[in-house]
Amino acid sequence: MTVSFNSPSLLKLGIVSAFTMFALGACASKPPATDTEAFRAYEQNNDPLEPWNRSMMQIDQGLDTVFFNPVISVYQTVVPKPGRRGVSNAIRNFRTPITLVNDIFQGEGSRAGTTLRRFLINSTVGLFGLFDVAQYWGLPYHSEDLGQTLAVWGVGEGPYLYFPILGPSGGRDITGYAVDNIGIDIMSWVGRADNPFWWQVAYFGGLAVDIKGNAKPTLEELKASSIDYYTALRSAYRQNRAKEIRNGAPAPLPGLDDFDDEDGDGDPFSSLETETASVQTAALPK
Repeated sequence: MTVSFNSPSLLKLGIVSAFTMFALGACASKPPATDTEAFRAYEQNNDPLEPWNRSMMQIDQGLDTVFFNPVISVYQTVVPKPGRRGVSNAIRNFRTPITLVNDIFQGEGSRAGTTLRRFLINSTVGLFGLFDVAQYWGLPYHSEDLGQTLAVWGVGEGPYLYFPILGPSGGRDITGYAVDNIGIDIMSWVGRADNPFWWQVAYFGGLAVDIKGNAKPTLEELKASSIDYYTALRSAYRQNRAKEIRNGAPAPLPGLDDFDDEDGDGDPFSSLETETASVQTAALPK
């Protein structure tokens, strides 16, 4: 089996790396420590690249307008809701190894067992994951990724970042997303084997459309209710990630240890399943 390194996954890693280095030149000015209120807000936001991130968000919204939203509209018109649910289930099932490996990395033996049993049941009885049979057999779905694992290991979240197509992220989460999708995702490995270039383009494109389509109603609601959509999405993303890191447990009471001061109260994204981190909370990387 030959592996082509001229693949979308590796290209994405290079693009992300170049993006990060180039973005360092677009840092927001840090207020002087004498301006206590502004300095505290700057530190709390942890968004030194805010001008650049806002530009990337505008590009992402432009891509949604000219490409993703029309594709999503056609997809949702042509494919009935049960069919779309089946596609989402299958994609989630194919990406089960990401959750399984990170369950193990976090020492979550019981959750790893649940993940493995779900994969075996849904891949067979559930017809390659089209039907989430395991859910009805008492094995609920959960997701894990390397960004969450790094948080459990004590790695800080890093500065807030926004990537076109991928959406909101951070230094820790984008690192985890790259490793998950290049090193663990079996569909990515299949795509880098003896398959044409378009195979991975189709896979990751379909993944982006699926996740963006599922997130679209929640994001539109958040945008409609926000004075500043950028800051609202940044806050919602961090709250959702903190909740995922805690595996859905309640947020610690004030004064107790927390994961890098990531607050989990009032999560407006509680209905979303994160891939990773990714497109628009996700597409990329649930």
